[in-house]
Amino acid sequence: MSGAPQVLFVTSDRIGDCVMSSGAIREIGRQAPGAEITVACGPTAAALFRAAPGVVKVISWRKQKAAGHWRALWRATVGTRWAMVVDVRGSGLAYLLRAGERRIYNRSWETGLAKVETFSRMMKADGVMEPEIFLDAQARAEAAAIIGDDRAPILAMAPISTAADRSWPANRWAELVERLKAEPRFDGWRFMLVGGPGDHPAAAPALAAAGERGIDCVGRSDILASAAVIAGAALFVGNDSGLMHVAAATGTPTLGLFGPSEWWHKAPWGEKGWVLASSPVRGEFKPIEALTVDHVQEGVLALHDAYIDASNPDQP
Repeated sequence: MSGAPQVLFVTSDRIGDCVMSSGAIREIGRQAPGAEITVACGPTAAALFRAAPGVVKVISWRKQKAAGHWRALWRATVGTRWAMVVDVRGSGLAYLLRAGERRIYNRSWETGLAKVETFSRMMKADGVMEPEIFLDAQARAEAAAIIGDDRAPILAMAPISTAADRSWPANRWAELVERLKAEPRFDGWRFMLVGGPGDHPAAAPALAAAGERGIDCVGRSDILASAAVIAGAALFVGNDSGLMHVAAATGTPTLGLFGPSEWWHKAPWGEKGWVLASSPVRGEFKPIEALTVDHVQEGVLALHDAYIDASNPDQP
């Protein structure tokens, strides 16, 4: 092992939390210059860190019964003297390892701040740790193969979520596509559906509605290549999901659809991250079905008008 400071970054099994906490990578480099970082995260998020600066190893952990994943992670890390252990999960693992410093997430900090800000507090950062996607040549090449040579602008759409109550109905996504196809602002645009291997049923109606103008990026790549695909889109609209956070972190103008969840805490981060919530009042919750197709269409058009140059629609 080299003489560089060894840092363990334990992040989530959820893509969204991994993205929202990704600014810790740069912050670790500032607080421990030259650090060699070991990242522990869920398997679906592992690719996000393969090209991250300072990362020398990614440990992929999957939840097990009776907290077996924590025991496995302890066995994989207990032999190292860590300069710092950063734990997004707020578990007790950091206290069972030899560490010079510990940065451990505390849910008591969730008092109205965005989660990106609470992660920054965890790291004792001087400012907000901006989420970041670390693309590599492999991801860019895979994305280029999916998008193809057509230079028409792309609206990326993610009609998926980990929870049913966060999922805007699939038939409404299809109706939205039909309306946007007929909208002059989206003349010539393509509609790209993104998601994981299990998301085909949710994406199928919108993809069918897109027809020849559709791009199927559902289950065709890992999360980093999906991020590269989204980075190549002009706009993004999606449910409250990990892909929504990926889109915002790539800098793609993003509209996130929120139902009965804390949109103020988990909004897509950044100036270009917009929220359309079924209830815009903090602490009030309505079903995501309260968002009509009219509501979402208006939101997409507003996002378009804010970020797309009408005189040069190929430029996001």
